[in-house]
Amino acid sequence: MTDYLLLKLAGPMQFWGEPTFEGTRPTAPFPTRSGMLGLLAACLGIRRNEREALQNLADSVRFAVRCDQQRDDGSSNNVVKLTDYHTVQDARESYTGLKSHSTIQTWREYLCDAAFTVALWQNAAGSVSLADLASAVQKPVFTPYLGRRSCPLSEPLYVAEIDAVNPAEAMQKAKPCPGVIYSEQSITKDDRRYRVRDEPIVHMPRQFASREWFVYSGESPCT
Repeated sequence: MTDYLLLKLAGPMQFWGEPTFEGTRPTAPFPTRSGMLGLLAACLGIRRNEREALQNLADSVRFAVRCDQQRDDGSSNNVVKLTDYHTVQDARESYTGLKSHSTIQTWREYLCDAAFTVALWQNAAGSVSLADLASAVQKPVFTPYLGRRSCPLSEPLYVAEIDAVNPAEAMQKAKPCPGVIYSEQSITKDDRRYRVRDEPIVHMPRQFASREWFVYSGESPCT
């Protein structure tokens, strides 16, 4: 059995950025590892320039995310994307060079009415404990938000602390709900793999390494 800390990420808008520059800023369909590490860092009071503390946090935790398909009242959770248009000054347009433009147009995506259940567990490589994280998400140092400061939470972050065989079972114990699960740990032999660039390279700000999520789709993945 493994100890898990369960969180709820719910709000009217969420943004989980994929690697890009200012011109087009798409959102991933579920919370990214880098985004969730940033949220936990805010709760712990770690600042962006405290690279050793950020690396220790990244080494300490692993995640699984369930894209919840139902609301608490049992109704369907219909997630839609919103594209926000505005302009930005002093921005880079692309990966091809360092050229900066005084003002560019930008399109930024948001997930509307999305809800996710997150199970996180401790990795032996780091020293940040689940107890530290459970305390921090219930009494955060800095205000947590869902990818951008304009995306507040509509529910408390903290859900429960549970022991279970795997992340899917932990989420089912807390609140059964259908939804695709993206996990950093394989859940069944039928898992599929989804490759992304969302592992932050702490000593190189805004740079990300590639890695894989294990994907499980099903209403009762713990059985």
